[in-house]
Amino acid sequence: MRTSRARHSGNGGGTGEGTGRQWARADATRQALLTAALEVFADRGYADAGIAEIVERSGISVGSLYHHYGGKAGLYLALWEELSAEQERSAAEAVAAARASGERDPIALFIAGARAYLRVCWERREAARLFHGGEGPSGFSLMRRTRARQWIGQNTKLLRGTEDAGRTGQVLSLVLTTVIGEAGREIALADDEDEAAEIIEEVCRILIRLAG
Repeated sequence: MRTSRARHSGNGGGTGEGTGRQWARADATRQALLTAALEVFADRGYADAGIAEIVERSGISVGSLYHHYGGKAGLYLALWEELSAEQERSAAEAVAAARASGERDPIALFIAGARAYLRVCWERREAARLFHGGEGPSGFSLMRRTRARQWIGQNTKLLRGTEDAGRTGQVLSLVLTTVIGEAGREIALADDEDEAAEIIEEVCRILIRLAG
């Protein structure tokens, strides 16, 4: 088996290089479709967005769209998953960085994650506005509720170091998580970066008061 792999990798134009080019082309295709879909959804709303316009804006074939995403709903959900993953990753990295710097207070760690999450709402404001609008394909509302419950559960674990335990801790996490979610809408609608930053800092002050 080692001989076979070495033979393939030793070929200058071999399988590994060719596969890499194929993956790069596929990634470029997917990104072009997602970029065009976000523009069309933002302009038209989900219900009125058309596959033909997405294809025209992306320059990608209808066949490729259906191959990668299965249709309009798949594009919408892929955009939502992409935004959610970026928000969660940014929050997790901020909490990890705060821990690495020596922070141990659960509320301070929670605020670090919340601030990072909210910054993504501004940085990805076009997508955030779209999903806060509430429109989407069948089943999207259920997916959002499921993700929200998971997020509340993660925040409850993060806040367990506070004196609020059990049901009280769960309710506190629910309230704080809801505040963050609603604040994300306002941040995405901010007129400029300075206004968004002001909203983020005010939200963090409110979260600290509520948590304390």
